[in-house]
Amino acid sequence: MLTVVHDAESSNEEAGSSRSVLDEIVRDGARKMLAAALEAEVAAYIAQFTDVLDENGHRLVVRNGHHQERTVLTAAGAVAVKAPRVNDKRINAETGQRCRFSSAILPAWARKSPQMAEVLPLLYLHGLSSGDFGPALEQFLGTGAGLSASAITRLTAQWQDEAKAFAARDLSGTDYVYVWVDGIHLKVRLEQEKLCLLVMIGVRADGRKELVALTDGYRESAEGWADLLRDCRRRGMTAPVLAVGDGALGFWKALREVFPDTREQRCWWHKQGNVLAALPKSAHPGALAALKDIYNAEDIDKAQLAIKAFEIDYGAKYPKAVAKIVDDADVLLEFFKYPAEHWIHLRTTNPIESTFATVRLRTKVTKGPGSRAAGLAMAYKLIEAAQARWRKVNAPELVALVRAGAVFHKGKLLERPTDITPKPSTGEPATAGSEVA
Repeated sequence: MLTVVHDAESSNEEAGSSRSVLDEIVRDGARKMLAAALEAEVAAYIAQFTDVLDENGHRLVVRNGHHQERTVLTAAGAVAVKAPRVNDKRINAETGQRCRFSSAILPAWARKSPQMAEVLPLLYLHGLSSGDFGPALEQFLGTGAGLSASAITRLTAQWQDEAKAFAARDLSGTDYVYVWVDGIHLKVRLEQEKLCLLVMIGVRADGRKELVALTDGYRESAEGWADLLRDCRRRGMTAPVLAVGDGALGFWKALREVFPDTREQRCWWHKQGNVLAALPKSAHPGALAALKDIYNAEDIDKAQLAIKAFEIDYGAKYPKAVAKIVDDADVLLEFFKYPAEHWIHLRTTNPIESTFATVRLRTKVTKGPGSRAAGLAMAYKLIEAAQARWRKVNAPELVALVRAGAVFHKGKLLERPTDITPKPSTGEPATAGSEVA
């Protein structure tokens, strides 16, 4: 039982003390909870095989003391733990080797929690050098063990190898129906030019999101994007149905060259920023509300009416701002032609924006990743960690229908597309009507 004795004459910030009572309580509690969880895991494992005996009637799976104590870095700090051991004498019939117990909570090789593994590349992208990890994190974790400059350098090299293997993998077995693309700019400490990461995230036919491609390029040039798309096609990627991105002309030029059949959707988040930049601040509240009326409209017909209203309200005073919407209306409203459940996913590049938000929002960067290769590797690990938390798109079962060419009218599956075809008129000539989504 943990007992805390409070000394009124001393405080948690006593001179010479680098740890507070609160931190010690948290770490001690984490240590006890981890030890209890490991004991329960081993007990459950052994209980499964209590009836498995040898020829002498002795159990084949029994406890065998503890491993040597080791320190594990967790979000609660450095936790010392002695994992229980299991003596499993059973023989695997297929391999002929002895069975071995492997803890799902604390693998034999683990020295840091998955959350800590996510933090390291993020800090590196923020500009923390390899030699700074130990001293910096020691103040929070209680130890810098395992975070020496050489250890971080080895991790960086390992992550670079993983990023290279990822960039060379076969894509022929995966069908990406939707893709989001964006360019992420980071400063590189050892080079003058900014590192521009070209990122592509896709939605598989089963509705799952995953990283498709990641490479570095010079700014967001058409040639850089074309190289990425051609490489994906060479490795077996089929043309996606829809691509979502900002207004950077480089990507769209490359897309039309490599995957000409892919439809285009402009990101409303980027477009909104472009429109507001062409308006005085006093007009921002009203313009934001008007833009939301467009992309949050019930269907494409009402969105077109909202664009017309926006043009009437702001066209006379701010023609440049209005032109940014009117001229791109077709590619801004493309998402309405897909399942209504998918609209919230398709109108912005949020999967990319949210992943890099903490890095992008840094306005004053004193240092960046040490090299272009390191920056690329860190970005890959950052996305890999975030990917484990991504959820499927809404109504994932509809993604396969989109790939199959199903028609959606006002967000709903249309089983008979001819039902919305207007009948020939024998009266006055037909006028241009609203677009059918």
